[in-house]
Amino acid sequence: MDASRSNIAKYCATPEPLCRRVGARLGGLIGLVRKSGLSSSMTIWVPAALGSLVWVMLSGHDSGQSALVMAAIALASAISGIVGFAFSAIGGAILFHLQDDPIKVVQIMITCSIANQGAMVWAGRHDIDWTGLRFYFGGGMAGLVLGVWILIHVDRSLYTHLFGGFLLIYGLYMLLRPAVVIRHHSGGAEFFVGLLGGITGGAAGFPGAFVTIWCGLKGWDKSRQRAVVQPFILVMQITALLVISFACQKAGRGIGFDTANLLFIPASLIGTQVGLAVYRTLTDRQFAGVANMLLIFSGASFVF
Repeated sequence: MDASRSNIAKYCATPEPLCRRVGARLGGLIGLVRKSGLSSSMTIWVPAALGSLVWVMLSGHDSGQSALVMAAIALASAISGIVGFAFSAIGGAILFHLQDDPIKVVQIMITCSIANQGAMVWAGRHDIDWTGLRFYFGGGMAGLVLGVWILIHVDRSLYTHLFGGFLLIYGLYMLLRPAVVIRHHSGGAEFFVGLLGGITGGAAGFPGAFVTIWCGLKGWDKSRQRAVVQPFILVMQITALLVISFACQKAGRGIGFDTANLLFIPASLIGTQVGLAVYRTLTDRQFAGVANMLLIFSGASFVF
């Protein structure tokens, strides 16, 4: 009887410390969310995304499909927001199955990607050394012209398969091999990396791959890597959009832009804020691992 009473007393005493432990965990989680700035940003973008969906419904569009597109964009933005690149590869792998018009898909991705990169650049603005990016930008601008020429005149399946195969093999190699760090380099190396990024940015809408690879080989911490990758992608995307529009005008194809694409930006920024919150919890080693996994996924999305 005494043993039974002891067990009952022990059981009845359990909830209070258990509640304290659960409360402490919840308090820590809430504190982490507040520290990340996620809660304040969500009060803006969640209502905006819902308002956009309502507007789409009132405009007579397929609300179910639009909701799926918004969800896909938010997911792609969240994943790419963690390491700062691969939005087009992830988003494209989903959106091309939801939309019949490939031009519309590309327009949506460019619009949302520019918004994402703008938000991420603003979040990391204190770490960015704009003067130190001059060689990357110089090479990128030169590469964009060639990249857009390839986009217009070369069979897309040829170069995207080659590019995707390289990313796939490189990402797998980086996950398996010991880390190698390049200690010394010149401005010419940065120019060449930017050149490659400009070419892939104009030809495949993916300017960040080679710059991401280069920053990883330098052994930089995650903040320094993003301080290079984010502004490079943002500037290249805006410039590529202008160059492609100019090239299409010269070819008599027009430039065409559906302002309804702007309605997808709130969903995109929700995902970006979630990705940034996760990014802040990663160690440099975890960040490198996630980056290599996204390179593999990006490569696979171009190959298959």
